[in-house]
Amino acid sequence: MSFDPRLRVVAIARDWIGTPYLHQASHRGVGSDCLGLLRGVWREIYGAEPESMPRYSADWGEPAGDEVLLRALTRHLHPAQGANLGDVVLFRMRAHGVAKHLGIVSALAEQGAFIHAYTGHGVVESALTRPWRRRIVARFHFP
Repeated sequence: MSFDPRLRVVAIARDWIGTPYLHQASHRGVGSDCLGLLRGVWREIYGAEPESMPRYSADWGEPAGDEVLLRALTRHLHPAQGANLGDVVLFRMRAHGVAKHLGIVSALAEQGAFIHAYTGHGVVESALTRPWRRRIVARFHFP
């Protein structure tokens, strides 16, 4: 019997729940931001990150309208069609703003859920409510 890799992604992400929010960090139980969560899941699956991480601001290139996070995800993940467990979802937090928040889909039933690191909350599992769903600009899956 083989283990579904999508379930493994969700299981690893769930191990991060409760990690405090810390901008630019990626240490389970110590501190993480949304990208740090994704980086930590990647490390557990593949052993090393695909590229070194430059320092980044909380605005993610917003003043220049630069889609830094979207380009990085496109370099290392595969586009996903539909909604699947373990998908990485990228959110645009403001209309016409850059996409600068991400999470991992953890449930599909009813409205669904996702795991993300959120300022003031740390790594949490949240319902993928309509306000969150309408902000999704891209979905990806691990290679």
